[in-house]
Amino acid sequence: MVAAYCAWPAVHSFETWIAGELVGGLYGVSLGRMFFGESMFSRRTDSSKIALAALVCFCRANGIGLIDCQQRTEHLRSMGAREVTRTVFEELMAPYLREAPVTNWTYDRSLWSRLR
Repeated sequence: MVAAYCAWPAVHSFETWIAGELVGGLYGVSLGRMFFGESMFSRRTDSSKIALAALVCFCRANGIGLIDCQQRTEHLRSMGAREVTRTVFEELMAPYLREAPVTNWTYDRSLWSRLR
């Protein structure tokens, strides 16, 4: 099951590395122009926040208008997430799912300028 999930081209990860060590990150699934977060982890303070910030920059640069965090946490709220009802979520999600997916998930450092 894990191998099939990892082989799926819609699965992407954003990782935080320090001196060759993976210290945090997140992964999820992209459908259309939407990203569905599956899991985050952190082995060092704020390392998952850095990965989430990188995801936000990437999404802004590539027209991905909605990130499904799937959790209601203070951490995600501090990064701008907000909870919506299922009905609102389905309405927000529908147009993004109809759009063509991003084909190049290569991250470039210049995307950090999208944080502002």
